[in-house]
Amino acid sequence: MKLNVAAAPEIVPAVKAIADQWTKAGAAVNGTCVAVDVTDELPATIASAVSRDHSVALIGLPPAPESVQAPDVWVPDSSTWLLRLQTEAAGFLPQTITSVAQSPLVLAMPEPIAKQAFNWPKGKVGWANLLANFSTDEPMSVGIMDPTQDASGLTSLLALSQASTAASGTNPIEGLKAKSRALTALDTNKAVLREELLARFPKSETDLFGPNTVSAAPLSEEDVVAYNAERPAIPLSAIYLEPSPAPLDYPYTIMPQVVDAQKADAAEGLRLQLLAPAAKNALAAAGLRAPDGTYGANFPAPMGAPQSSPAVTPPAATKAPDGKAASAALTGGDLSAVVGGWIATTKPGQALTVFDTSGSMAEPVPTAGGKSRAQVTQQAASVGLSLFSNKWSVGVWRFSTNENGAKPWKQLVPITSLVKGREELQDSINDLDPKEGGGTGLYDTVLDAYLHAKKNYSPQKINSVILFTDGKNENADGITDDKLVAELKKAQDPKKPIRLVLIGIGDKVSVEELKMIRDALPGSNSGVFLAPDPTLITSIFAQAIGSRTGVI
Repeated sequence: MKLNVAAAPEIVPAVKAIADQWTKAGAAVNGTCVAVDVTDELPATIASAVSRDHSVALIGLPPAPESVQAPDVWVPDSSTWLLRLQTEAAGFLPQTITSVAQSPLVLAMPEPIAKQAFNWPKGKVGWANLLANFSTDEPMSVGIMDPTQDASGLTSLLALSQASTAASGTNPIEGLKAKSRALTALDTNKAVLREELLARFPKSETDLFGPNTVSAAPLSEEDVVAYNAERPAIPLSAIYLEPSPAPLDYPYTIMPQVVDAQKADAAEGLRLQLLAPAAKNALAAAGLRAPDGTYGANFPAPMGAPQSSPAVTPPAATKAPDGKAASAALTGGDLSAVVGGWIATTKPGQALTVFDTSGSMAEPVPTAGGKSRAQVTQQAASVGLSLFSNKWSVGVWRFSTNENGAKPWKQLVPITSLVKGREELQDSINDLDPKEGGGTGLYDTVLDAYLHAKKNYSPQKINSVILFTDGKNENADGITDDKLVAELKKAQDPKKPIRLVLIGIGDKVSVEELKMIRDALPGSNSGVFLAPDPTLITSIFAQAIGSRTGVI
């Protein structure tokens, strides 16, 4: 019996060595011999193949080749892949998830620069120090792995986002500006392949701070170990940032399609071998730590490396009916928000934003000190607008009933480039006050907004309609639900993909109506996102940009 295992390239030598030792010792399940076929596959490739099998997509990932199929066992470098997949594909339910190795996230930096900039190895460095670098007159050139396609890049952005939030205190706009500066700078030095980024580190003293080199990059400890193993003229230091971000945790994942009892037992047998004490030395030879954060014999620890790093949780096998992976502190929404911030800052896009201004938006929000839903939404809109870079074009509509004659909606600002229209768009947010006695002309507004986005479609950009509402359709003179669904289906054009993002505010919104609208656009990656507590709209908004299929 063959067990197919796909693993992140850096852990493959260890997995092969342990599997070979097991098979030589007579690996068998109920009298049947087990052969283990271990292949190295980038986690992004397998994640894309799995999402394809579930008819969803992870934003930023290119399609996997048809030849790549989901394995029996998958060992990606990080459980963030599992969280992202679970966020988009509710049916992705791995049988067992266990961390079998780890590698702390570090700031990789040429040793001479580390000594000069941070008094390495004596000085301590935090994420706030890295964030502050981007505000200096002559910031260091910092590289990053594309966070939509690499776990170290995604985890790094999560840590930077948390640092910007902490630094901003009660001024979220300043925090977003700091993060935006950082993301814009990182985008100029992003890489998709690890080798591509590592090749940009200086190769000699004369290359230090050169125009085509990077001076730092958040990478894994294993990346630094592997780089220095080649004995470069300028070795890399590994700076262990504080607070420690989640490490790469290498979750051993028995995939949902393994339904044969014998194959499941074989997968469990290999899992136990990877967790056995003897496996620690094989991991060390590959530059990796055991899940408990310690390392085996002959591990080439970078200078300043701790004897042990925090253990990943859970360290033992975990049944995962809810799809949660090893990093229980993280959620799919956290990761979607980080991806959304990256997309808004670095990718060109075009969005028509449509805001509910019906009378119910005047209702107070208990968690917002008595502010109305409209006021909370306006604040969120102001913060959300600051997420978008000048690569975006944005328009603003308000809607209720009879906003513009018989029309339930009114255009405040046409779709305008943020290069020239940011101030006008920001000012328009003040005009989103509720209309006393106004109903919710949802159906007509959705259809007209979609057709407007289609008419103004930009082939070079991500095109979307982002609509906020707190109620249900209340326009007696408007179109019916059947008419809306039929017209949306007729309007959908695969050559002009438009994503419809529906954000429900408060606890009175009609989820069924929003789901009906979303389902009228199959294959468009449209989604429904709910903010029962309106004070959470800003984070939900970022999640909506970074997630394909919504929360329901």
